[in-house]
This record gives sequence, structure tokens and C-alpha cells, in this order.
Amino acid sequence: MSTLVRDVMTADPVTLDSTATVVDAAKAMRDSDIGAVIVLDSGTTCGILTDRDIAIRAVADGEDLASMSVGSICSANATTITADATVEDALAVMQREDVRRLPVVDGDLPIGIVSLGDVSQEGGAGEALADISAAPANN
Repeated sequence: MSTLVRDVMTADPVTLDSTATVVDAAKAMRDSDIGAVIVLDSGTTCGILTDRDIAIRAVADGEDLASMSVGSICSANATTITADATVEDALAVMQREDVRRLPVVDGDLPIGIVSLGDVSQEGGAGEALADISAAPANN
């Protein structure tokens, strides 16, 4: 029987409203020792923001991080997956979309986040990791 995403995901992901500031996101990442937050609009998943997004899309451009919203720099329309999907399905989606993290949703509500590291522990991630690592940055 295949391992399900629910078995390897991090439950209760850190989320921020799209109107939160980049400083709020950076503090949330620091305080929770994570590299990504799920961005919400009216309580539903609308994107994902990584520490790399902050560095490339805000800091490097000299933006005012205290007034810039996370909604303006997140990867909008993030590809999501359900908790009942298999780890193999998650790997295939990550490989196809060239992403390292997927919000796990129930409908549009975030219930977790699964990373390439989470699914790679289940094996079979070598080819997906190589493809994702070789993909151009999506900045």
C-alpha cells in the first residue's frame, strides 16, 4: 500500500493573510523555524511564500518590507495536493511543476504542507530532486 501525503506532511502549516507584510512573514518564518508560509485570501489558499521569494523579490530590489504585502510577492495560484494523495503523486506534481513544497488542502483550506524532503524520505525522489534542482528559478 502506498504512503499517503497525510503520513509525511507537516500539519497545521503557518499561514498569513495576503495583506500581511513581508516583515510579518519573515518573523513567522524565523519564529517557527520554517522556510515557507501559505498565503490566504479570505481564508482560502491563494499562494505560497518562501524565504527565497523574500530575498529575490523584495530584499534584492530594496523594497520597503514593512509596507509590502506578502500577496504582492508570493507565488500565486500555488499548486496544491490533498492529504489522500500518494507520496508518488506528490513527487510527480513537484517534478511537473518544478516546486519543492506543496500546500496540502481540504477543499481550499490549508491543512498541511509537504516538502520534497518529506516525500524523499519515502524513497524514489532521486529523479524528481534532480529535475527540480536543475529547473530554472521561478522568480
